[in-house]
Amino acid sequence: MTQPNETLAELVSKDATRARTLDRLGLDYCCAGNERLDDACDRAGLDVAEVLMQLDSTAIADDDHDCAQMRPAELIGHLVGTHHTYLHAELLDLDLLAHKVLRVHGERHPELHELYALVSALRDDLTPHMLKEERVLFPSILELINGPARLPFGPITNPIKMMSIEHERAGGILTQLRTTSNGYTVPDDACASYRSLYQRLIELEHDTHLHIFEENHLLFPQAVALAAEWA
Repeated sequence: MTQPNETLAELVSKDATRARTLDRLGLDYCCAGNERLDDACDRAGLDVAEVLMQLDSTAIADDDHDCAQMRPAELIGHLVGTHHTYLHAELLDLDLLAHKVLRVHGERHPELHELYALVSALRDDLTPHMLKEERVLFPSILELINGPARLPFGPITNPIKMMSIEHERAGGILTQLRTTSNGYTVPDDACASYRSLYQRLIELEHDTHLHIFEENHLLFPQAVALAAEWA
């Protein structure tokens, strides 16, 4: 049974299928994962009793992943193979699709100008971010698994802090996308491409929130603990 004093991160750690409900309600379990559920509901103007009922009745979704029990090497493999692979392809496709929808519908829906700019900004932020993780941070964490490692950037907390800051920036862009699109509400005159764009942005938001959650609240604490073992 879900408790109102549990943090958002704890809720998803115990059951990853709760992530979709939190996404739909606009409760940030990745960058604001240390916030208690009752406090988050109060801030968002939500009835905590209703939210608790929704969380406890969440159905299991096939594409959700329970990573709470994964050790660092397995978790890194999951992050790269699932989330990074998806984003490397999807961010490019969404940038092109958002531009197409803007070109056709921008005159009647001026908010599409900001939406396209936000999609491009998210791509520009996340693409180099993932490369830094794949080429620098993740290999360094794997080194720590095998014993003390002399890392070129100093303590492992240095790149983790930088990645966490970049996660907050990406989370802010996702929030702006949801606001600009009025919660991804499709207008009556939307064509198939317009509808596809909004549906794919919903999926992107969900996947990226899970991605950031798994790094901030699962991988990074384990990496810090590994480093402490060899200090």
